[in-house]
Parts: sequence; C-alpha cells; structure tokens
Amino acid sequence: MITQQMTARPVLGHLRQLDGIRFLAVGMVLFDHWMAGRVELPLGALGVTIFFVLSGFLITRILLSSKDKLSKEPNGGLGKYLKVFYIRRTIRIFPVYYLTLFVLFLINEPPVRRTFAWLALYATNLYMAYHTSWMGTVDHLWSLAVEEQVYLFFPLLLFFVPRRWVPLTAWLMIAGAIGLRYYLYANRYPWFIGYVTMPACLDSFGLGALMAYWWLYQRDRFTTVFRHTIWIWLSIALLIFVAVSTKMLPAIPDVTGLPGHHNVMSDVWERLASSLIGFFLIGRAVIGFDGAMKWVLENPVSQYMGRISYGLYLYHNFVFNVYHTQPTHFTVRAWRRITDVLPFLNSSYIFQFSFYLALTIAIATLSWYLIEKPINNLKDRFTI
Repeated sequence: MITQQMTARPVLGHLRQLDGIRFLAVGMVLFDHWMAGRVELPLGALGVTIFFVLSGFLITRILLSSKDKLSKEPNGGLGKYLKVFYIRRTIRIFPVYYLTLFVLFLINEPPVRRTFAWLALYATNLYMAYHTSWMGTVDHLWSLAVEEQVYLFFPLLLFFVPRRWVPLTAWLMIAGAIGLRYYLYANRYPWFIGYVTMPACLDSFGLGALMAYWWLYQRDRFTTVFRHTIWIWLSIALLIFVAVSTKMLPAIPDVTGLPGHHNVMSDVWERLASSLIGFFLIGRAVIGFDGAMKWVLENPVSQYMGRISYGLYLYHNFVFNVYHTQPTHFTVRAWRRITDVLPFLNSSYIFQFSFYLALTIAIATLSWYLIEKPINNLKDRFTI
C-alpha cells in the first residue's frame, strides 16, 4: 500500500547549492590535471565521481517526476516521456560538444583526428578499454561518454520498473558495479577498464537515484539521513583510509604496463568511498548548508563557476594538461611570451596555473553566453 508520504511529489525547482557543488567538483578535476607531479591527491577522480552521483540524482528526479505526471496517459505516456527527456538532454549537451570536436578536427588536434568516430559516438571510454590506452588531450571525455551511455538505458529502466522497486534497483546498481570491479580486479584486467567502463561506474549513479527517490517520496527519510554533516566527514575519512591503504598494500602489476600503484583498495573500493562523499555532500546541499559552507556554495563566484562548469570541464584539457600538452601548444607558447616580458612570473607555478585557469574561464564564459545559454533557452519549449 502506498502511503500519503509516498504519493506526495515536491515541485521540481532549482536547487541553488548544487551549482556550488558543481564548482567544487570541476575545481577538483582542474587542480588534479594541472598540479599532477606537484601535488599527488586523487581529487580528479573524486570530482568526476561527485558529478556521477549528482547526475544520478538530477536525472532520476526528472524521470520519476515525468513518469508521475504522465501516468494517466495511454501507455503511461512513454513516447512523450522519452521525447522530452532526450530533446532536453540533446539541447544541453550536444551542440557545444560537437562544435568543440569539429573545431579541434579542423585545427588537427592529433587524438581528435585519429579517433573522431569514437568521440562523436560518445565511445571514448570504450576506445580506452578496448585499446588499453589513454587518448591524450581527449582523455577526460571518457566521463561524458559514461553519462551518455547511462542515458541510453536508464530512462527506460525507470519507466518500466514499478516505483516501489526503484530503491531495490538502485541497490542492485551499487552492488553490481562493486562486484564487476572486483571481478575485473581478481582476473587481472587492466585497472582502468574498471575505471572508465560505464557498468563499473553505476554505484555512483545508483546512490544518486536512491537519493532522488527519497527526496521525491520519502522526504522524512531524506531529511533524517542528510541533515547531519558528520556523514560527510566520515565518508571523507573512509576515502583517506582507502588512499592510505592503497599505498600500504603491495601493488598489483598491470598486465599492460600502465603506471600507478594499484590494488584491491584503489581498483574496487575507491570509487565507492568517493561516491559516498558525493552522496552525503549533495544530499546535505539539497537540504541546504548553513554557515561557512553555505557561503562557499552560494557566493557569486561559486554560483557562476557552477553554471559554466560543463564548459570548464570540456575545454580545460585543451588549454593545458601536465601529461599531454606539447611545448609547441599555443597556451604554452603564450605563457613563454608573457614571461619573457615579466620574468618574475616564473618564480612560482601558481602564476602559470592562474594563467591557464583564467584562459579556461574566458573560453567557458564565451561558450556559455554565445552558445550554451541561447540554446538552453530552447529547453523551455519541451516540458511535461
């Protein structure tokens, strides 16, 4: 029997502090990619995982709400349910993504020319898993591929699964992803297959889906779970424990010779620990942080950076990447010219970091105002 609490569906609205969470997540990725070799922290992986949990929450919230609204239409409104979801996702994601690929193809960015079909089909992660290799400046696009692959099956899954079974479905996604990563680890597959393949990431999306279900239909449970920030600190402590344990336990040699210190802690449990941080951080932000954290997430800088976070993530590797950017790259040459005039800027890497950050923000800002925002306004024409 469905209780009154279960049938109450809150109106979907903008959750302000989640823009601040986006800023924190993309900031972790940029810091990791630009500080590699100087500061060794798994912040990039944590930032991406937080994005996965956030996507799981937001997409589940949208899909379940749409399903509820269309439940009295013929066939449950499946056609409209899918049409509106995919049109809105396409409007938000595809234009700037494919424009970026097209421009990079024209200027002959090597990995784009070489793997254009894989990139265009959102199969970057499949290329990496199949060839057991990274892809240079387009490495980071694997996470966008994971999200698009989730979008292929998840709307149908949520539509046909009875509502009371959604939590069980989420728990099965979580357990299945952990089990798959352990299988890959135990059978000595290259470690990053378990890192970039979509099924191995589903614990993050499952936690986000569980959170959305509680928020929509079990608000008391949602509030009980997320009102205490102690869970955020405990999940951070868990990730630190996993990271320390990774270094303390012997490394398992990768069959392909890929670098890194990897074992069961890093390959199986690190993503779950990171997902739990995202789970409790996002849940608390939905309720609303108070005090200093409220300012961190709601100040104008965080809000703006969160708004343009898609562009920041999409463009940053093409501006600079410690591992892949060549000395002849235009940003490196531009920095050399600046330091020829102002040599004191070479006294600290923070100046160079700030230059890359300013350039990335400038490109993402142009992208937002000239491309993304005008196109995003079209989404208002497609609602349920």
